[in-house]
Amino acid sequence: MKQFRYTTRAADGSQTKGTLNAITRIEATNELRRRGWVVISLEEVSAKKGILSFLQPAPAKKASTEDLVIFTRQLSTMIGAGIPLLECLEVLQEQADKPGIKLVVNEIIEKVRGGTDFSEAISGYPKIFSKIYINMIKAGEASGQLDVILIRLAEFLESTQALKREIKSAMTYPVISLSLIILILVGLMIFLVPQFEKIFKGLNVDLPLPTRILMNISNAMTSYWWLWAPALIGFIPLLSAISKTNKGGYFFDWLILRLPVFGDLFKKVAISRFSKTFATLIKSGVPILGALEIVAATSGNRLIEDAITTAKENVRKGETLSDPLSRNKVFPPMVTRMIGIGEKSGALESLLEKISEFYDQQVKSAVESLTSMIEPLMIGTMGLIVGGIVLAIMMPIFEIQKAVGKKK
Repeated sequence: MKQFRYTTRAADGSQTKGTLNAITRIEATNELRRRGWVVISLEEVSAKKGILSFLQPAPAKKASTEDLVIFTRQLSTMIGAGIPLLECLEVLQEQADKPGIKLVVNEIIEKVRGGTDFSEAISGYPKIFSKIYINMIKAGEASGQLDVILIRLAEFLESTQALKREIKSAMTYPVISLSLIILILVGLMIFLVPQFEKIFKGLNVDLPLPTRILMNISNAMTSYWWLWAPALIGFIPLLSAISKTNKGGYFFDWLILRLPVFGDLFKKVAISRFSKTFATLIKSGVPILGALEIVAATSGNRLIEDAITTAKENVRKGETLSDPLSRNKVFPPMVTRMIGIGEKSGALESLLEKISEFYDQQVKSAVESLTSMIEPLMIGTMGLIVGGIVLAIMMPIFEIQKAVGKKK
Protein backbone atom coordinates (compact mmCIF):
# COMPACT_ATOMS: atom_id res chain seq x y z
CA MET A 1 0.00 0.00 0.00
CA LYS A 2 1.35 3.43 -0.97
CA GLN A 3 0.57 6.84 0.46
CA PHE A 4 -0.29 9.75 -1.86
CA ARG A 5 -0.47 13.47 -1.12
CA TYR A 6 -3.24 15.18 -3.09
CA THR A 7 -4.66 18.58 -3.90
CA THR A 8 -8.22 18.61 -5.24
CA ARG A 9 -10.91 21.10 -6.17
CA ALA A 10 -14.59 20.64 -5.32
CA ALA A 11 -17.60 21.72 -7.40
CA ASP A 12 -17.89 24.99 -5.45
CA GLY A 13 -14.26 25.86 -6.26
CA SER A 14 -12.81 25.14 -2.82
CA GLN A 15 -9.53 23.24 -2.63
CA THR A 16 -8.78 20.28 -0.38
CA LYS A 17 -5.36 18.91 0.55
CA GLY A 18 -4.59 15.65 2.29
CA THR A 19 -3.15 12.15 2.03
CA LEU A 20 -4.66 8.93 0.76
CA ASN A 21 -3.57 5.28 0.92
CA ALA A 22 -3.93 3.25 -2.30
CA ILE A 23 -2.20 0.39 -4.09
CA THR A 24 -1.59 2.36 -7.30
CA ARG A 25 -1.73 5.95 -8.50
CA ILE A 26 -4.73 5.15 -10.74
CA GLU A 27 -6.66 3.69 -7.79
CA ALA A 28 -5.95 6.83 -5.78
CA THR A 29 -7.12 9.05 -8.68
CA ASN A 30 -10.33 7.05 -9.09
CA GLU A 31 -11.06 7.25 -5.37
CA LEU A 32 -10.70 11.03 -5.37
CA ARG A 33 -12.94 11.30 -8.42
CA ARG A 34 -15.59 9.14 -6.74
CA ARG A 35 -15.66 11.71 -3.98
CA GLY A 36 -16.65 14.30 -6.59
CA TRP A 37 -13.32 16.13 -6.61
CA VAL A 38 -11.18 17.30 -9.53
CA VAL A 39 -7.57 16.18 -9.03
CA ILE A 40 -5.14 19.11 -9.28
CA SER A 41 -2.01 17.25 -8.13
CA LEU A 42 -1.26 13.80 -6.82
CA GLU A 43 2.18 12.78 -5.60
CA GLU A 44 3.41 9.64 -3.95
CA VAL A 45 4.81 10.31 -0.48
CA SER A 46 8.43 9.13 -0.44
CA ALA A 47 9.64 6.82 2.29
CA LYS A 48 11.81 8.34 5.01
CA LYS A 49 15.38 8.72 3.87
CA GLY A 50 18.25 7.16 5.74
CA ILE A 51 21.27 8.99 7.11
CA LEU A 52 23.38 8.15 4.04
CA SER A 53 20.62 8.73 1.49
CA PHE A 54 22.30 11.94 0.34
CA LEU A 55 25.11 9.77 -1.07
CA GLN A 56 22.70 8.08 -3.48
CA PRO A 57 22.52 10.00 -6.79
CA ALA A 58 19.14 10.91 -8.25
CA PRO A 59 18.05 8.67 -11.11
CA ALA A 60 19.19 9.95 -14.50
CA LYS A 61 16.46 11.02 -16.91
CA LYS A 62 17.28 8.61 -19.70
CA ALA A 63 15.84 5.69 -21.62
CA SER A 64 17.27 3.16 -24.07
CA THR A 65 15.84 2.70 -27.56
CA GLU A 66 14.24 -0.58 -26.43
CA ASP A 67 12.50 1.24 -23.53
CA LEU A 68 11.27 3.93 -25.92
CA VAL A 69 9.94 1.35 -28.40
CA ILE A 70 8.01 -0.46 -25.63
CA PHE A 71 6.67 2.85 -24.28
CA THR A 72 5.57 3.92 -27.78
CA ARG A 73 3.86 0.63 -28.65
CA GLN A 74 2.01 0.40 -25.33
CA LEU A 75 0.89 4.02 -25.57
CA SER A 76 -0.37 3.40 -29.11
CA THR A 77 -2.34 0.32 -28.03
CA MET A 78 -4.06 2.10 -25.14
CA ILE A 79 -4.87 5.24 -27.13
CA GLY A 80 -6.23 3.04 -29.94
CA ALA A 81 -8.47 1.37 -27.35
CA GLY A 82 -10.01 4.75 -26.48
CA ILE A 83 -8.24 5.37 -23.16
CA PRO A 84 -7.52 9.08 -22.51
CA LEU A 85 -3.88 10.12 -22.93
CA LEU A 86 -3.42 11.13 -19.30
CA GLU A 87 -4.63 7.77 -18.00
CA CYS A 88 -2.40 5.98 -20.52
CA LEU A 89 0.61 7.88 -19.22
CA GLU A 90 -0.33 7.10 -15.61
CA VAL A 91 -0.50 3.37 -16.42
CA LEU A 92 2.91 3.49 -18.13
CA GLN A 93 4.37 5.40 -15.21
CA GLU A 94 3.05 2.80 -12.77
CA GLN A 95 4.54 -0.16 -14.62
CA ALA A 96 7.87 1.44 -15.56
CA ASP A 97 10.60 -0.57 -13.85
CA LYS A 98 13.52 1.80 -14.54
CA PRO A 99 13.81 4.89 -12.30
CA GLY A 100 14.98 7.16 -15.15
CA ILE A 101 12.04 6.69 -17.50
CA LYS A 102 9.63 6.52 -14.54
CA LEU A 103 10.75 9.97 -13.46
CA VAL A 104 10.45 11.37 -16.99
CA VAL A 105 6.94 9.98 -17.52
CA ASN A 106 5.88 11.36 -14.14
CA GLU A 107 7.06 14.85 -15.12
CA ILE A 108 5.31 14.55 -18.50
CA ILE A 109 2.09 13.59 -16.70
CA GLU A 110 2.25 16.73 -14.57
CA LYS A 111 2.77 18.89 -17.67
CA VAL A 112 -0.09 17.25 -19.57
CA ARG A 113 -2.34 17.52 -16.52
CA GLY A 114 -1.54 21.23 -16.46
CA GLY A 115 -2.84 21.64 -20.01
CA THR A 116 0.39 21.25 -22.01
CA ASP A 117 0.22 19.36 -25.30
CA PHE A 118 1.90 15.95 -25.28
CA SER A 119 4.32 16.99 -28.05
CA GLU A 120 5.34 20.08 -26.10
CA ALA A 121 5.69 18.10 -22.86
CA ILE A 122 8.13 15.59 -24.38
CA SER A 123 10.15 18.32 -26.14
CA GLY A 124 11.81 19.07 -22.80
CA TYR A 125 13.68 15.74 -22.96
CA PRO A 126 15.74 15.88 -26.21
CA LYS A 127 18.06 13.07 -25.06
CA ILE A 128 15.10 10.66 -25.02
CA PHE A 129 12.68 12.05 -27.59
CA SER A 130 14.34 13.07 -30.86
CA LYS A 131 13.20 15.81 -33.24
CA ILE A 132 11.64 13.15 -35.44
CA TYR A 133 9.65 11.77 -32.49
CA ILE A 134 8.42 15.20 -31.33
CA ASN A 135 7.40 16.39 -34.80
CA MET A 136 5.57 13.15 -35.60
CA ILE A 137 3.66 13.37 -32.31
CA LYS A 138 2.79 16.98 -33.16
CA ALA A 139 1.50 15.85 -36.57
CA GLY A 140 -0.49 13.05 -34.90
CA GLU A 141 -2.11 15.49 -32.48
CA ALA A 142 -3.06 17.82 -35.34
CA SER A 143 -4.53 15.03 -37.49
CA GLY A 144 -6.22 13.13 -34.64
CA GLN A 145 -4.31 9.96 -35.56
CA LEU A 146 -1.96 9.79 -32.61
CA ASP A 147 -2.29 6.00 -32.25
CA VAL A 148 -1.39 5.44 -35.93
CA ILE A 149 1.58 7.83 -35.67
CA LEU A 150 2.81 6.03 -32.55
CA ILE A 151 2.76 2.69 -34.40
CA ARG A 152 4.79 4.21 -37.23
CA LEU A 153 7.20 5.66 -34.69
CA ALA A 154 7.68 2.27 -33.01
CA GLU A 155 8.31 0.59 -36.37
CA PHE A 156 10.73 3.35 -37.35
CA LEU A 157 12.66 3.05 -34.08
CA GLU A 158 12.83 -0.76 -34.39
CA SER A 159 14.13 -0.65 -37.98
CA THR A 160 16.68 2.03 -37.07
CA GLN A 161 17.88 -0.01 -34.10
CA ALA A 162 18.17 -3.13 -36.28
CA LEU A 163 20.32 -1.20 -38.77
CA LYS A 164 22.56 0.07 -35.95
CA ARG A 165 23.01 -3.50 -34.67
CA GLU A 166 24.08 -4.66 -38.13
CA ILE A 167 26.66 -1.89 -38.44
CA LYS A 168 27.91 -2.53 -34.91
CA SER A 169 28.33 -6.24 -35.64
CA ALA A 170 30.22 -5.40 -38.83
CA MET A 171 32.61 -3.05 -36.98
CA THR A 172 33.12 -5.09 -33.81
CA TYR A 173 35.24 -7.85 -35.34
CA PRO A 174 37.74 -5.61 -37.19
CA VAL A 175 38.12 -3.29 -34.18
CA ILE A 176 38.81 -6.21 -31.81
CA SER A 177 41.14 -7.90 -34.32
CA LEU A 178 43.09 -4.69 -34.96
CA SER A 179 43.43 -4.08 -31.22
CA LEU A 180 44.79 -7.62 -30.72
CA ILE A 181 47.27 -7.16 -33.58
CA ILE A 182 48.54 -3.92 -32.04
CA LEU A 183 48.84 -5.52 -28.58
CA ILE A 184 50.73 -8.54 -29.98
CA LEU A 185 53.04 -6.28 -31.98
CA VAL A 186 53.79 -4.05 -28.98
CA GLY A 187 54.36 -7.11 -26.77
CA LEU A 188 56.83 -8.68 -29.22
CA MET A 189 58.73 -5.42 -29.72
CA ILE A 190 59.00 -4.63 -26.00
CA PHE A 191 59.53 -8.07 -24.43
CA LEU A 192 60.77 -10.54 -27.06
CA VAL A 193 63.01 -8.58 -29.43
CA PRO A 194 65.25 -7.04 -26.68
CA GLN A 195 66.12 -10.56 -25.45
CA PHE A 196 67.44 -11.56 -28.86
CA GLU A 197 69.31 -8.25 -29.15
CA LYS A 198 71.32 -9.19 -26.04
CA ILE A 199 72.14 -12.59 -27.55
CA PHE A 200 73.28 -11.05 -30.85
CA LYS A 201 75.50 -8.52 -29.06
CA GLY A 202 77.12 -11.36 -27.13
CA LEU A 203 77.85 -13.24 -30.36
CA ASN A 204 79.36 -10.08 -31.92
CA VAL A 205 77.95 -10.72 -35.42
CA ASP A 206 76.98 -8.35 -38.22
CA LEU A 207 73.22 -8.07 -38.33
CA PRO A 208 71.25 -7.98 -41.61
CA LEU A 209 69.37 -4.78 -42.48
CA PRO A 210 65.86 -6.09 -41.54
CA THR A 211 67.18 -7.18 -38.14
CA ARG A 212 68.86 -3.81 -37.52
CA ILE A 213 65.65 -1.97 -38.42
CA LEU A 214 63.70 -4.23 -36.05
CA MET A 215 66.17 -3.67 -33.22
CA ASN A 216 66.11 0.12 -33.72
CA ILE A 217 62.32 0.18 -33.59
CA SER A 218 62.36 -1.98 -30.45
CA ASN A 219 64.95 0.29 -28.80
CA ALA A 220 62.87 3.36 -29.63
CA MET A 221 59.77 1.78 -28.15
CA THR A 222 61.48 0.69 -24.92
CA SER A 223 63.62 3.83 -24.46
CA TYR A 224 61.02 6.43 -25.39
CA TRP A 225 57.87 4.81 -24.00
CA TRP A 226 57.15 8.02 -22.08
CA LEU A 227 56.77 9.76 -25.45
CA TRP A 228 54.82 7.32 -27.64
CA ALA A 229 52.58 5.81 -24.93
CA PRO A 230 50.84 9.11 -24.03
CA ALA A 231 50.65 9.96 -27.74
CA LEU A 232 48.96 6.62 -28.45
CA ILE A 233 46.56 7.00 -25.51
CA GLY A 234 45.69 10.58 -26.45
CA PHE A 235 45.29 9.86 -30.17
CA ILE A 236 41.60 8.91 -30.00
CA PRO A 237 40.56 11.85 -27.74
CA LEU A 238 42.49 14.17 -30.08
CA LEU A 239 40.64 12.83 -33.12
CA SER A 240 37.36 13.18 -31.25
CA ALA A 241 38.13 16.81 -30.39
CA ILE A 242 39.08 17.60 -34.01
CA SER A 243 35.94 15.90 -35.35
CA LYS A 244 33.78 18.22 -33.22
CA THR A 245 35.09 21.30 -35.03
CA ASN A 246 33.36 22.39 -38.25
CA LYS A 247 36.32 21.92 -40.59
CA GLY A 248 37.58 18.80 -38.81
CA GLY A 249 34.15 17.20 -38.73
CA TYR A 250 33.56 17.97 -42.40
CA PHE A 251 36.92 16.44 -43.33
CA PHE A 252 36.27 13.27 -41.32
CA ASP A 253 32.78 12.89 -42.82
CA TRP A 254 34.28 13.36 -46.30
CA LEU A 255 36.99 10.79 -45.49
CA ILE A 256 34.48 8.25 -44.10
CA LEU A 257 32.52 8.20 -47.35
CA ARG A 258 35.73 7.59 -49.32
CA LEU A 259 37.22 4.81 -47.22
CA PRO A 260 37.85 1.61 -49.17
CA VAL A 261 35.12 -0.98 -48.54
CA PHE A 262 33.71 0.81 -45.47
CA GLY A 263 32.99 4.09 -47.29
CA ASP A 264 30.46 2.43 -49.60
CA LEU A 265 28.82 0.75 -46.61
CA PHE A 266 28.48 4.01 -44.68
CA LYS A 267 27.01 5.76 -47.73
CA LYS A 268 24.37 3.04 -48.09
CA VAL A 269 23.53 3.35 -44.40
CA ALA A 270 23.18 7.14 -44.74
CA ILE A 271 20.91 6.87 -47.80
CA SER A 272 18.78 4.23 -46.09
CA ARG A 273 18.41 6.44 -43.00
CA PHE A 274 17.56 9.48 -45.15
CA SER A 275 14.90 7.59 -47.13
CA LYS A 276 13.33 5.89 -44.09
CA THR A 277 13.20 9.05 -41.98
CA PHE A 278 11.91 11.23 -44.81
CA ALA A 279 9.21 8.70 -45.78
CA THR A 280 8.05 8.31 -42.15
CA LEU A 281 7.78 12.07 -41.64
CA ILE A 282 5.90 12.73 -44.89
CA LYS A 283 3.51 9.82 -44.28
CA SER A 284 2.82 11.20 -40.80
CA GLY A 285 1.76 14.58 -42.18
CA VAL A 286 4.89 16.63 -41.48
CA PRO A 287 5.31 19.36 -44.17
CA ILE A 288 8.07 18.63 -46.69
CA LEU A 289 10.25 21.62 -45.70
CA GLY A 290 10.00 20.71 -42.02
CA ALA A 291 10.73 17.07 -42.86
CA LEU A 292 13.83 18.05 -44.87
CA GLU A 293 15.09 20.17 -41.98
CA ILE A 294 14.71 17.25 -39.55
CA VAL A 295 16.26 14.76 -41.98
CA ALA A 296 19.25 17.05 -42.53
CA ALA A 297 19.80 17.48 -38.78
CA THR A 298 19.66 13.72 -38.16
CA SER A 299 21.65 12.54 -41.20
CA GLY A 300 24.84 11.92 -39.20
CA ASN A 301 27.11 13.16 -42.02
CA ARG A 302 27.89 16.80 -42.81
CA LEU A 303 28.21 16.22 -46.57
CA ILE A 304 24.74 14.69 -46.70
CA GLU A 305 23.42 17.38 -44.35
CA ASP A 306 24.73 20.11 -46.69
CA ALA A 307 23.17 18.38 -49.72
CA ILE A 308 19.76 18.12 -48.01
CA THR A 309 19.92 21.70 -46.69
CA THR A 310 20.71 23.02 -50.19
CA ALA A 311 17.85 20.95 -51.61
CA LYS A 312 15.50 22.37 -48.95
CA GLU A 313 16.36 25.94 -49.93
CA ASN A 314 15.76 25.13 -53.60
CA VAL A 315 12.41 23.51 -52.78
CA ARG A 316 11.46 26.66 -50.86
CA LYS A 317 12.14 28.64 -54.06
CA GLY A 318 9.80 26.39 -56.01
CA GLU A 319 12.23 23.84 -57.46
CA THR A 320 11.63 20.10 -57.27
CA LEU A 321 13.53 18.04 -54.70
CA SER A 322 15.13 15.65 -57.19
CA ASP A 323 16.93 18.37 -59.22
CA PRO A 324 19.23 19.76 -56.47
CA LEU A 325 19.86 16.26 -55.12
CA SER A 326 20.88 15.04 -58.59
CA ARG A 327 23.42 17.87 -58.86
CA ASN A 328 25.07 16.60 -55.69
CA LYS A 329 27.28 13.54 -56.13
CA VAL A 330 26.43 12.13 -52.67
CA PHE A 331 23.13 10.65 -53.84
CA PRO A 332 23.27 7.94 -56.57
CA PRO A 333 21.29 8.55 -59.81
CA MET A 334 18.85 5.76 -58.96
CA VAL A 335 17.83 7.53 -55.74
CA THR A 336 17.35 10.96 -57.30
CA ARG A 337 15.41 9.55 -60.27
CA MET A 338 13.06 7.57 -58.02
CA ILE A 339 12.48 10.70 -55.93
CA GLY A 340 11.72 12.62 -59.14
CA ILE A 341 9.22 9.94 -60.23
CA GLY A 342 7.64 10.02 -56.76
CA GLU A 343 7.20 13.79 -56.95
CA LYS A 344 5.54 13.59 -60.37
CA SER A 345 3.26 10.68 -59.46
CA GLY A 346 2.36 11.95 -55.97
CA ALA A 347 3.70 8.76 -54.36
CA LEU A 348 6.93 10.17 -52.91
CA GLU A 349 6.66 8.43 -49.52
CA SER A 350 6.01 5.06 -51.21
CA LEU A 351 9.11 5.33 -53.42
CA LEU A 352 11.21 6.54 -50.49
CA GLU A 353 10.19 3.40 -48.61
CA LYS A 354 11.24 1.31 -51.63
CA ILE A 355 14.62 3.06 -51.66
CA SER A 356 15.02 2.41 -47.92
CA GLU A 357 14.13 -1.28 -48.31
CA PHE A 358 16.59 -1.65 -51.20
CA TYR A 359 19.47 -0.05 -49.30
CA ASP A 360 18.64 -1.95 -46.11
CA GLN A 361 19.08 -5.15 -48.11
CA GLN A 362 22.29 -3.76 -49.62
CA VAL A 363 23.62 -3.01 -46.14
CA LYS A 364 22.82 -6.55 -44.95
CA SER A 365 24.59 -8.07 -47.96
CA ALA A 366 27.57 -5.73 -47.51
CA VAL A 367 27.84 -6.61 -43.80
CA GLU A 368 27.78 -10.34 -44.55
CA SER A 369 30.43 -10.10 -47.28
CA LEU A 370 32.52 -7.73 -45.16
CA THR A 371 32.43 -10.10 -42.18
CA SER A 372 33.50 -13.06 -44.32
CA MET A 373 36.27 -10.99 -45.94
CA ILE A 374 37.68 -9.36 -42.81
CA GLU A 375 38.42 -12.61 -40.95
CA PRO A 376 40.99 -14.01 -43.41
CA LEU A 377 42.34 -10.49 -44.02
CA MET A 378 43.04 -9.94 -40.32
CA ILE A 379 44.53 -13.43 -39.93
CA GLY A 380 46.78 -12.76 -42.94
CA THR A 381 47.85 -9.37 -41.54
CA MET A 382 48.68 -10.88 -38.17
CA GLY A 383 50.61 -13.67 -39.90
CA LEU A 384 52.64 -11.19 -41.96
CA ILE A 385 53.53 -9.05 -38.93
CA VAL A 386 54.50 -11.95 -36.66
CA GLY A 387 56.19 -13.80 -39.51
CA GLY A 388 58.18 -10.69 -40.48
CA ILE A 389 59.40 -10.22 -36.89
CA VAL A 390 60.35 -13.92 -36.57
CA LEU A 391 62.15 -13.84 -39.92
CA ALA A 392 64.11 -10.72 -38.98
CA ILE A 393 65.17 -12.42 -35.73
CA MET A 394 66.11 -15.70 -37.43
CA MET A 395 68.19 -14.17 -40.23
CA PRO A 396 71.29 -13.61 -38.03
CA ILE A 397 70.96 -17.18 -36.74
CA PHE A 398 70.97 -18.49 -40.32
CA GLU A 399 74.07 -16.39 -41.03
CA ILE A 400 75.82 -17.82 -37.97
CA GLN A 401 74.94 -21.36 -39.05
CA LYS A 402 76.40 -20.70 -42.54
CA ALA A 403 79.58 -19.27 -41.05
CA VAL A 404 80.01 -22.28 -38.73
CA GLY A 405 79.40 -24.64 -41.68
CA LYS A 406 82.11 -22.97 -43.79
CA LYS A 407 84.65 -23.22 -40.96
CA LYS A 408 84.04 -26.95 -40.72
